[in-house]
Amino acid sequence: MTLVVGTDEAGYGPNLGPLVVAATAWRVEAGPAEAEGVIAAAAEAAAEAGAVWGDSKRIYRGGGFAALERGALIGAALAADGLPGSWDELSAALRMARGGDAAAPESGRLTAGRLPVEADAEACRRLADAAAEALAARGVALVGVRCRVVQPADFNRQLDSGLNKSDILSQVTLELAAALAADRGDGPAVVWCDRHGGRRRYAGLLTRHFGSPLVRVVAETAAASQYEIPAAGCRVEFTVGGEDRTPVALASMTAKYVRELAMRAFNAHWATLAPQIAPTAGYPVDAARWRREAAPVVVAAGIPWDRLWRRA
Repeated sequence: MTLVVGTDEAGYGPNLGPLVVAATAWRVEAGPAEAEGVIAAAAEAAAEAGAVWGDSKRIYRGGGFAALERGALIGAALAADGLPGSWDELSAALRMARGGDAAAPESGRLTAGRLPVEADAEACRRLADAAAEALAARGVALVGVRCRVVQPADFNRQLDSGLNKSDILSQVTLELAAALAADRGDGPAVVWCDRHGGRRRYAGLLTRHFGSPLVRVVAETAAASQYEIPAAGCRVEFTVGGEDRTPVALASMTAKYVRELAMRAFNAHWATLAPQIAPTAGYPVDAARWRREAAPVVVAAGIPWDRLWRRA
């Protein structure tokens, strides 16, 4: 039995809205060398049953928010044994750090809304049941989905402490990965991460977050960085294009879904104060436009820019 953990993020580049990191954990009735093929076959069977997991950007472009929401909620339902019906229930299902959204002015909008927003709840429940059956038939179970939301105020505090943007992403990701890998039981664990920006070397970070003085470097190339952590019974890989692996893909979808919910709440909140300002996705060029237009309203509301604007 192997525990496979996949991680990914959404919102690494924007100035507005949170950075969201997610991780998924899968138990596979196979050894580490065979686990990838077993999961791929199980995911294909789940897709045939209607539970489609893939690169979040591709899913969003092809099917819109509803397709993204459906896939993310199916994963949350499988991991939490029930479909979340609100932000609070989603937070509990994904074990988001409590208080992670409290500093955001739009937090009340998040907690007031019901889920799903666009997807059909009954269809999500039906597809989650079908996916669980398809996975189990091939010796695979989705046993955990975790998420961390880093709001701008927290992000900026970490920058002020001496970390850079890549450091923050790696720190949050490996905290989630190490926590999930610790539940591996007697078997080995494999952690798959999408590469963090241009970073190629991760041994020092792995030593810190996995609590192991020995991290063996297997490879550090332009395409992949691979490590063995003997004391943790764990192999960790950072690869370019990691979303091709289903555990990473579902993490990607979950992170993007949570960020999309956050940005919808952000835009709804500010629309009540300044309806003339067009909504934003928070990426640099449009974020700068939003900041110029919203500046008088933000100042009037008495909100420091460090609570809204993530510095690079």
